[in-house]
Amino acid sequence: MTQTEIRQQALDRARSGQALTNYPAILTGFIEKGIPEAEIRPRENVFTFQAWKALGRSVCKGEHGVKVHTFVPMTAEVKDAETGEVKVKAYSGPRTTTVFHVSQTEVRA
Repeated sequence: MTQTEIRQQALDRARSGQALTNYPAILTGFIEKGIPEAEIRPRENVFTFQAWKALGRSVCKGEHGVKVHTFVPMTAEVKDAETGEVKVKAYSGPRTTTVFHVSQTEVRA
């Protein structure tokens, strides 16, 4: 998978996610960093490092984001014990990732 594909998948996941469970952590984390609550809009101006790259922006050097929990689609090869047939199993695995506010990014040159 290319870097462009990885970035686009990250952006798609960020924009289409359904869970609201990280909103309190996102709001609290960025308010503690001095960003006004009215300017914090997850899925609009709060994304992961790779999602910002897909949008043509870079996270500024030295910036620290807010850690959130997410589920990432994954696959695994599973071998049937009786037949020996290998099947691909799709599932979602828990991960911790970091999100950044637009004010922590800059347009890439």
